[in-house]
Amino acid sequence: MPTEIFEKKFMHYIDTPSYDMELTSKYCKTLLVQLFDKICCEISPEEFIVLDTISCNKGLCQRDLAKLILKDRANTGRILDSLEKKGFIVRYNDTKNNRLVRKVDITQNGLGMLEKLALRFQPYHEQMCKLFNEEDLLILKASLKKIRDAISKIVELQI
Repeated sequence: MPTEIFEKKFMHYIDTPSYDMELTSKYCKTLLVQLFDKICCEISPEEFIVLDTISCNKGLCQRDLAKLILKDRANTGRILDSLEKKGFIVRYNDTKNNRLVRKVDITQNGLGMLEKLALRFQPYHEQMCKLFNEEDLLILKASLKKIRDAISKIVELQI
């Protein structure tokens, strides 16, 4: 009887959308790591995410990049150091709000690596996309954005 009262008054974490999203996120991260272990040895999954993010957002500073990839600036800096050593990105000085900042752009070698990986990952993306139609994917993406926007008003990320 006491558990019935508890169950009616409180929602269990495993019954929340947060749990479903966290679980899905963990599966996605595990899949990414497994794909990289199988397909790619040139860069790590984290380096791939950074490289792809840079390719979509030209001229990012390290702080803005860190916010996009949800990593602290020190970790982001280590990933950038590695990508720069491999010749996939270049960093340069620029100004932002009248302050000197280091910005980053992808090189031709970096674009080549992304294209090479995109071709390797294509069969896996196609297999996943077969599970959903385009409308379902748009609804899912909009729903996730709505949840993210609501949570971002409550949570403070220290990045």
